[in-house]
Amino acid sequence: MPSVAELCTTTLTEAAALIKSKAVSPVELTQAMLDRIEAIDGTLHSYITVTADFALEQARAAEQEILAGTYRGPLHGIPIAVKDLCFTKGIRTTCASKILADWVPDHNATVMDKLYGAGAVLLGKLGMTEFALSGYHPSVEPPRNPWNPDRWPGASSSGSGAATAASLCFGSLGSDTGGSIRFPSAACGIVGIKQTYGRVSRYGVFPLGETLDHVGPMTRSVADAAVMLRAIAGFDPNDPTTRRESVRDYMDLIDNGVKALRIGVDEAYCTDGVETEVGQAVLATVKVLQDAGADIREVKVSGITDEVLDAWFTICAAEAAAAHADTYPARADDYGPTFRSFLEEGVKVSGADYVAAHIIRQGVCRMIDDLWQEVDLLLCPSMPSPPVPLSEFSPHAPLSRAAAGGLLRHTAPFDFSGSPTISVPCGFNADGLPLSLQLVGRHGEEGTVIQAGQAYEQATEWHTHRPPV
Repeated sequence: MPSVAELCTTTLTEAAALIKSKAVSPVELTQAMLDRIEAIDGTLHSYITVTADFALEQARAAEQEILAGTYRGPLHGIPIAVKDLCFTKGIRTTCASKILADWVPDHNATVMDKLYGAGAVLLGKLGMTEFALSGYHPSVEPPRNPWNPDRWPGASSSGSGAATAASLCFGSLGSDTGGSIRFPSAACGIVGIKQTYGRVSRYGVFPLGETLDHVGPMTRSVADAAVMLRAIAGFDPNDPTTRRESVRDYMDLIDNGVKALRIGVDEAYCTDGVETEVGQAVLATVKVLQDAGADIREVKVSGITDEVLDAWFTICAAEAAAAHADTYPARADDYGPTFRSFLEEGVKVSGADYVAAHIIRQGVCRMIDDLWQEVDLLLCPSMPSPPVPLSEFSPHAPLSRAAAGGLLRHTAPFDFSGSPTISVPCGFNADGLPLSLQLVGRHGEEGTVIQAGQAYEQATEWHTHRPPV
């Protein structure tokens, strides 16, 4: 068997099996992961706060429970980490900002209570862009991409992507308002699920855009993401957007395959405005899924225009301004340049502008709903390029409407609609940087996107690659 240190690079589900069989101790595994963080994260900056003492305390409790015959499931004793906008009682939650640099919540986010209830061990809080937009506060060291530190790690869940890819946790939580689970998952070569809007509670997760925000898992395999999603999903009386619906055990569905599943592909949507290496890699996944039994159908993704992406900017900026009304403009100078400029845009949005943007949003939702009359899933890129050089993506530049539109074409429409998505590695470009496939499904059908993602993953070997850290 590999050493405990070597086990850090395995998948969550592989480590869980060893813990369940008592072949590995949660304490040993947690200490090994903490040692790895100390050795590696000084250059990656994926963590804002490492909760070493708390993690070891949780690991010891998990070990005692398991030895006594109480095993809670595949997260029991597993070291994970979360984006630093999830409230953690007694542990600072900064949103990578100056505004909240020393803030310590007096209660947990619902997702934290659910992870703790499943027996997970919290290694710490992960780096992110300021308040989950696109840029960093000047006082914060941006996380680095473990595949190449000079390349963009994705945003806004950049620390979640970097830490998970570099095996500095077995899985993490990110949030997604316009693509912030999918971009770092794609850029860092991992799996990310943006679940149906309302499937996971956002109570105790600092908002960017209330009607757009999603919270979901980021992991090194589809099965790992299924385990984490099952743990955090479900109704929460504290979040009025959650639904009173039972949550399936996604591991019961994961190996159902794609036989007879109708998967829609719009070649133009996969290639227009998309770098050639990305488009080719995504279209190459069609044959893999077809060989696995999928019914591939040509569809047209119409209506995703510059006007639509501009509407996302209007809605998100206005909702961000509402979320920060207590501190902006009162503490405007304490915000970094990127987020401050976004709030400046948000306070300018009129009620009429906001309503007009929502009317455009509803048109997108209808277009996506029309697709589900023809197919079960939509296949497209997770983002339009490999991770770009950091020299082309300033950590402090304002987010322009034009720049947002070019990046968000394959992501923001599915935040508008609240559709579940999964991002799965689908290759590497000539520079050895990861590429990513996105599968989109109907509301409530996380199980379908998971089983399709699993079918692709098991037919390929991209998910087995680890960055050179």
